[in-house]
Amino acid sequence: MNSSHIAKNKIATLQQPFSSLDELADTISEVLSCPITIEDANHYVLAYSKHTENIDEARIGTIMNRKVPDKVINGLWKNGAMPKLIDSDQPVIIPEIKEIGLGNRIAISIWKKNEILGFIWAHTGENEYSKDDLEILNEATRQVKKFILQKLPGRRNTEQAYKDFFWQLLTADFVSASTIQSYEKQFNIKLQDGLAIIVFHFEDAITPQIEKHASYLSETVMQVNTIFRLFDDQDFILLVRLWKADDTSDKIYQFIEQFQEKISTQLQLTSMHGAGSQIYGSAKDMTQAYEEALQTNSLQKQFPDELSSCFLYEDLGVFQWVDVLKEHRHKRRHSNKYIQRLQQYDQRQQSNLLYTLEKFLEHDSNVHRTAKALFIHPNTMNYRLKRIHEISNLDLKNPHQKVAVYLELLADKLEKS
Repeated sequence: MNSSHIAKNKIATLQQPFSSLDELADTISEVLSCPITIEDANHYVLAYSKHTENIDEARIGTIMNRKVPDKVINGLWKNGAMPKLIDSDQPVIIPEIKEIGLGNRIAISIWKKNEILGFIWAHTGENEYSKDDLEILNEATRQVKKFILQKLPGRRNTEQAYKDFFWQLLTADFVSASTIQSYEKQFNIKLQDGLAIIVFHFEDAITPQIEKHASYLSETVMQVNTIFRLFDDQDFILLVRLWKADDTSDKIYQFIEQFQEKISTQLQLTSMHGAGSQIYGSAKDMTQAYEEALQTNSLQKQFPDELSSCFLYEDLGVFQWVDVLKEHRHKRRHSNKYIQRLQQYDQRQQSNLLYTLEKFLEHDSNVHRTAKALFIHPNTMNYRLKRIHEISNLDLKNPHQKVAVYLELLADKLEKS
């Protein structure tokens, strides 16, 4: 019997009546020779096939909790697997993702018009699958859809539906206006005007206590309206909207400041960072907003002194371009002659003129403020500036030269960190 006839027989096996979804899952498992899990749209387990020898960590956690662990869902979004599943009704091959304990999979989403009813996950292991096998999985999807619509009507969306759509906004290359409008109607929310992403990063693992307090504060610190929120490893990610048309980014700044102050006081936290994106008019821009918040958060950790009170991407100033400059320097193998001369002099004389220059530029070329920061007399500071000019030939009255040197020094710090 050729492969075509075998495939037809397997499809016919799937088209018989089934008394339960578990029985259907077992049959799909038999015809595809691999474990099967069937989930609803919110990743709760509807059915799964009998165990086999090769069971990975993600499957064990899913079956034990009757739901896919958040760690696995978040990993699938960041890996790009979930966006593919949501954008297509065809099988998606998902290679092993060790960080979340997920072995090789083939998955497919189950649709009713524009609504996802659920997912089928085939735990393929090391097996290779043909076009016939993928067509069998398509038939399995049709049978599971039929069973869900006939036997499990009226399954309601839960908080996971919010999370999935939020991840879609954060990670998808494109989300159509019609999709956004559909979710606005479904969730009774507004996703236009005054939108921003805020990320709070906790240095320690997020405990249930931190999660409870953070969720509560996100709803009760009232400068902004929290639309979506989720936890991802050590990050608490929020999509917020300004209450009024004339509200400014100051409201987001105040929200971050008050959130950090309250949760730090309540839980005695000493190490966390909050960062917000620019304000956007459309939910389609939330991928860019998410990147801005993450970049701001990263720079806060790399430049803790300079950015200790900077919470917003728009307030980063020249720091927005430090990583771009770093890449540019790598490509051109560029070095700044003024910095190079001072480095060489400092090495020979065991001095710290380059550090003095850095502090001088940080303090807006103010002699008295810089002297105070370095714990030296202003006359000593003036003498050092004179030596800096003599050694490097840097014109300390030329803003273009000074800005270039300051950017180079920041890029150096970024590389070292």
